[in-house]
Amino acid sequence: MSDISDSLTRADEQHFTRPIPKSAGAQMRYLLKQLKSTKTVAATLNISQRTVERYVKNEIKQPKPALASRLEAEVRRRWQPLVRKRARDKAARTTGLVIETRARFGFTAAPGTTDDGRMRRITQHLPPEYASRLFAAQEAGATESQLRHIAAEGLQELYFKDNGARATSLLVEFTDIDYVDFAF
Repeated sequence: MSDISDSLTRADEQHFTRPIPKSAGAQMRYLLKQLKSTKTVAATLNISQRTVERYVKNEIKQPKPALASRLEAEVRRRWQPLVRKRARDKAARTTGLVIETRARFGFTAAPGTTDDGRMRRITQHLPPEYASRLFAAQEAGATESQLRHIAAEGLQELYFKDNGARATSLLVEFTDIDYVDFAF
């Protein structure tokens, strides 16, 4: 399960200036334009090259549900890359991002304090350095646990430690994510 990565991708989609193509034929033509050959599109979608050609010519109009979801996912992944890049660059340089989550947070703290994890709902602005680290890690193909560690570190420093004003030896564990949403 890739909660953090999926949430960052959904946040990207909030910046799209145009909707993705609706019909299967238009989506297939868009993928063909991006990937340059019917063979590559067929391999990406795990269908035959002839099927791709038939969708491009509108000979087939209604894909099966499994193919429709794969097709839409591939189009969304490639849709408006410059708009996506501009929004990410702005967040990584100036604005940062906002994380809203409901998850279990456990702690490693000084003796005499409680370290029992509990569910918390947190909305916190993370500065640009955490945004740039998250984006760079996602683009480099980081695992979900690596992305989760970066987000936990940001929440640890800003929410739990209040920028170093309290609980200086506290270490936060970010587990059992109910949901996580990013906005930038």
